Amino acid sequence: MKKTPWLMLLLAVGLAGCPLPNHRLALRIRDTVPETPEGMSLAWYQTVGVELEPGNQVELVHNGHVFDRLVEEIRAARSSIHILLYIWRPGYPSDRIIQALRERHPGVACRVLVDPLGSIRFEENVGPELVAAGCEVRIFRPLQGTIATLNLKRFQSRLHRKLVVRDGISGMTGGWGIWKSWIGEGRKPDEWRDANIWVQGPAARGLQLAFAQNWQEAGGGMLPAEAFPEPMPTPGGARAGFVTHTGAPVLTNAERMTLLAIASARKRLWISNSYFIPTGAIQDMLIAKAKAGVDVRVLTPGRHHDIAPVHEGQRATYARLLENGVRIWEYEVSMMHSKSVLVDDRLSMVGSTNLDPLALSAEEGSLVVDDADLAAQLARDFEEDMRHSVEIRWDSWRRRGLFKRLSERVTVLFGKYL
Repeated sequence: MKKTPWLMLLLAVGLAGCPLPNHRLALRIRDTVPETPEGMSLAWYQTVGVELEPGNQVELVHNGHVFDRLVEEIRAARSSIHILLYIWRPGYPSDRIIQALRERHPGVACRVLVDPLGSIRFEENVGPELVAAGCEVRIFRPLQGTIATLNLKRFQSRLHRKLVVRDGISGMTGGWGIWKSWIGEGRKPDEWRDANIWVQGPAARGLQLAFAQNWQEAGGGMLPAEAFPEPMPTPGGARAGFVTHTGAPVLTNAERMTLLAIASARKRLWISNSYFIPTGAIQDMLIAKAKAGVDVRVLTPGRHHDIAPVHEGQRATYARLLENGVRIWEYEVSMMHSKSVLVDDRLSMVGSTNLDPLALSAEEGSLVVDDADLAAQLARDFEEDMRHSVEIRWDSWRRRGLFKRLSERVTVLFGKYL
């Protein structure tokens, strides 16, 4: 495993502080979530303020194919292309995207917003090339002032969303970044496994709105009216909505969204998550569903985890979940970076939202989709990933050594006080 940079280690230790005590007092969804499309949409609107609008085309985009789709969106743009990322670093993928931006149609506005913590060497190497290509480039919450004032809360509150929006009518979100780790198919140690989703239709307006709000905070101006065209639903398309969330004192939209998805499960709840350190409230609901007979499965990174302290904190949550019927797998062939949830046979969530305390204080977003075809594809992908994973079983896990238990707990306890 590569050495962890000190900034990432600091971030990881903060992330590992889980479960947060006040989250045991958080939202409890007791009512049965309606199964009808209209009832489900109303439930999402009441809980996170987002309706699942009909008429969307959706498609899963995995691993290195994200760069193909990004180039397609750039080439198809006629008025604007907006890119918002946590990670954009120099290398072949970056060169390919910059070249596509240079060749975009005349008059297409290009706006790029990145987080400086994830986008190492961006300002020195990538940013100037984007500016030369005619793009307006901004940095979200620059680190210089944050470090100088020792403002740890601001340091942790990062822009972790991943978005591209084309002409306000289509876009993509997920766990992707522009860097070498996303090349390939996620089946080798240096090729991360990730899930992303492309959408065209009314839900794209939510991605555009998320970009606009972060763009304004970074000092950008209002987007023009043409960036928000009247939605054009596709007959027979999927119901979908983009849920955004940021930090809050007790309960964020990220946790509300996750708890509502869990509460919706009647038969199946399959979760893939790269930084799986769930709050107490989320753990409680996962256990309740498992005890109610729901097939609850969690897929997390294994030995190729990119941040070792987070892996330890993640494993500290296993015992309680395994003992109470939640099944857990660790992905063994590369870093598993997906953030997806599959509920029964219709509801899917794909985005940037990790299930850890730090993610609940970051700028995140996930596309929620009510569509049987997408759910079936996500199920097939999950089953394929399990073939490259090892199940963690309670009968052997509870016999692990004392040193491992102490290591896990120290990581968690230290993180609580950071």
